[in-house]
Amino acid sequence: MAEDFPEEDGPLPPNLRFLRMLVTVLTAVMILGVITIVALLVIRLGDNGQPILVHPEVFDIPEGVNTLGYSVVDGYTVIVGDDQVIRVFASDTRELVEQLDLAQ
Repeated sequence: MAEDFPEEDGPLPPNLRFLRMLVTVLTAVMILGVITIVALLVIRLGDNGQPILVHPEVFDIPEGVNTLGYSVVDGYTVIVGDDQVIRVFASDTRELVEQLDLAQ
């Protein structure tokens, strides 16, 4: 079945030539698609983005205030203290950006 038409039978019929061209183009597009997907996976999975490790002890929290929770959001560290105050620090400079009092 995988044999080519013998040369003495003449050229391929037009419909068969068209079908052969479609299969060739489809094969080429599929190969390019697989190469593109593999390249995107390598780029995305090869990202060596290091997680930001933040410890609340390195920020300037008033003496005697315990930390109830903290989070890092878009380069800011949000620390919730047991004095009902939310403090927002810049993660890179550790400076106090904003202070929200919940007791009001």
